[in-house]
Amino acid sequence: MADEPAENVFIKGVQSVLRPLVRALISQGVTAPALYRMIKRIYVEVAEQDFSLDNARQTDSRISMLTGVHRGDVRSFRKDDLPAVDAVQEKTTTLASVLGRWLAGEQTRDIDGRPIPLPRTAEAGPSFDALVRSVSTDIRPRTVLDELLRQGLVVQEDDLIHLRADAFLGPTDPDQKVYFFAENLGDHITAAVDNLLSDEPPFMERAVFYNRLTSDSIDALEDEARDVAGSVLVRLNELAHKNQERDLDAPDGTHRFRFGVYFYREDEATSDTKTGAGDNEED
Repeated sequence: MADEPAENVFIKGVQSVLRPLVRALISQGVTAPALYRMIKRIYVEVAEQDFSLDNARQTDSRISMLTGVHRGDVRSFRKDDLPAVDAVQEKTTTLASVLGRWLAGEQTRDIDGRPIPLPRTAEAGPSFDALVRSVSTDIRPRTVLDELLRQGLVVQEDDLIHLRADAFLGPTDPDQKVYFFAENLGDHITAAVDNLLSDEPPFMERAVFYNRLTSDSIDALEDEARDVAGSVLVRLNELAHKNQERDLDAPDGTHRFRFGVYFYREDEATSDTKTGAGDNEED
């Protein structure tokens, strides 16, 4: 049996990546025509930014040739202004930075490295208001506290604010969940694509996979994965916080990183129904 053409293998791989995204799109009411227009715009943006020629102007005609997008659409997309900084992004990054500094700061942790409860204000020593102001002076500490309380990431008891142990699980606000969905998945896919297109993969991207396991075995493995991952995230957050404080005034302090973990499980005995396998019905 002849090997399948590389193009077909790649298309099948892309289809596997797109399937869960399309499930999310349908659940959010995004129709196929809306997706098509979105994809055409992204094709134009990527062609313009990543496939330009040295010492040559990127023309509508060349972008149309590279992407297959009609030249009129290319012209329209290129004239559109870029959106302003999203308010959800600003709020989400502020909340994440406050929690990150609480978990990493030398004055906000006990001798065992656990985050300590903070008073709202204090004349000396750490306080919640001071923590927020160390992140941003553009948003009131009371506003940040109200949002963290609303999402259940902190609790307030006896005039002290306690950071919940599961705060690293992320926000419960739907808009903020979408923000992290986009940022985390976007960086993961970018790393995977760079690895795919490079002779020597530049990014760490590894996974452990086993099948033919019972549900109880997966439960135990998932519990262990959550414990290990939580420890790693806390440790990296601590190191990144220290490095950031050291690098604040460095002339090349323009770099960023994202490290993430995930755990996925599935009962393969029922996966055929999830992927649409089965009898077809005609109208």
